[in-house]
Amino acid sequence: MQKWHYLVPIKDLSEPISIKEYLKKYLLIPKHFIYPLRRKKRVLVNQKYITMNSLVNNSDAIDLTFIEDDFTLPVQNLIADDSHSIDVLYEDDDILVVNKPAGYKTHPNQPGEVNTVLNFCEEYLNQKNQHAYMIHRLDQQTSGALIVGKNPVVVPILVRLIKDKVINRIYTAVVDGQFKQLNGVIESSIGLDPDDKRKRKIDGANPLSAKTAYQVLSTTEQHSIVQLKLFTGRTHQLRVHLASINHPIVGDPLYGQNLNNQQMLLHSTQLHLVRPFYFDTIDINAPLPNQFNQYM
Repeated sequence: MQKWHYLVPIKDLSEPISIKEYLKKYLLIPKHFIYPLRRKKRVLVNQKYITMNSLVNNSDAIDLTFIEDDFTLPVQNLIADDSHSIDVLYEDDDILVVNKPAGYKTHPNQPGEVNTVLNFCEEYLNQKNQHAYMIHRLDQQTSGALIVGKNPVVVPILVRLIKDKVINRIYTAVVDGQFKQLNGVIESSIGLDPDDKRKRKIDGANPLSAKTAYQVLSTTEQHSIVQLKLFTGRTHQLRVHLASINHPIVGDPLYGQNLNNQQMLLHSTQLHLVRPFYFDTIDINAPLPNQFNQYM
């Protein structure tokens, strides 16, 4: 049975706090993960077991041990696929960051499906007796930095850090046309497109607020290269927002003119990663694909 162990020095407390509250509020461990730790006494403070309501402070260290039985799905049902090697940008005991190529799905949607980035990561990690866990996704035609979990412990924590924009990503895109303003913010709600279930639409059905910041990096006669930051995470947000201001992404098959089946030029360029449990930060860069060079 696999185990995952963490020795976490307590820091940044302004006053003593219970172990239970520290696990929940500071380490972002879900309640249903905390219960088996408490029941099986797998939470130690300074190498000793004390009750979960006991107070801890900055001079203490918490020792946590998770086991497979703590999780409903300790291993995701991914088929290892060795047909494509992965480009590793960063790796530690808990996290794998890969440079996703355009044209590949992030994860399988059907039982038995292969040829996705998660399948390739599963093959890579199986060689180390580890497994791949989905944290977030990139559209099939989008390339760049993609976070993959290496155990079930860190999955909900990483998902929470992404949702709360503690972990954030910067994108680079080539778009049609030249901008009148070199930077700006797009705030248009995005909903479903009632005429095409694949697409999203500004103020479509069941709209949700969406916010994107852009900065123009360079321009040519017909195109611009822009840096993009997401403040919300709606499906197709960057693609829909840019198309809504008449600057669709080059090669976008849904919202732009995809001439001659051209690759969509949207790339997750920079990743500000925050590691679970330790909350140190790592900045990771994913080099632009060669297809961007002609527009530089």
